[in-house]
Amino acid sequence: MSTQGWSIRLYDAADELVWAIKLNFLLLAFTLLDGVALGIGPATLTAYSLARRRSSGESFHAWPAFRAGFRREFARGTVVVLPLLTVAVVLTGNYLYFASLGARASIPRLACFAALGVLTVIAAYLLPMAVHYDLRPRDLLPKASLMAISHPASSVVLLFVFVTIAYLSSTLPVIGLVLAAGGWIQLNTWLCLRFFAENEARLHLKGNS
Repeated sequence: MSTQGWSIRLYDAADELVWAIKLNFLLLAFTLLDGVALGIGPATLTAYSLARRRSSGESFHAWPAFRAGFRREFARGTVVVLPLLTVAVVLTGNYLYFASLGARASIPRLACFAALGVLTVIAAYLLPMAVHYDLRPRDLLPKASLMAISHPASSVVLLFVFVTIAYLSSTLPVIGLVLAAGGWIQLNTWLCLRFFAENEARLHLKGNS
């Protein structure tokens, strides 16, 4: 590859890194802006919405776009995100409790761990789906669950990416604070848009066959 080609690739990589850091900052700022409990839902859904626009090649100013999206998604973001977070907190608490009991609680501990993995995969489909399709909140969970079950290879990819980012965040806390959430949301959205497109193309072929 030519020097110019490498320069373009490096510039694109740096641009994506800066965008992920910016998205991470906006997510944290707007989550804290309205209190964590009330802010995290709309902030998360807005971050996914902007990640979708970025993945689709749109150009926009991040701060005003996030502010407008936060207001627009306040109610829906709370309804969509808070139940997922509640279940995640309960499962994590149970996992830690059973882990403290040692080997005698290994089965329920592993069950909680597996449930967290399933929840992660479903959420990884559900949140990009919420900003990509015009669906009612109550329709998101069954459709995301079906997508997770019917596309095991894609589900494994999403889980692998999430675990990798989580591991890097735990070993390098600075990355976790500055980059992890924004990087995950952007990668999650980028991957799911392609998975959704492949699924739609497959369904279209089946419909024509």
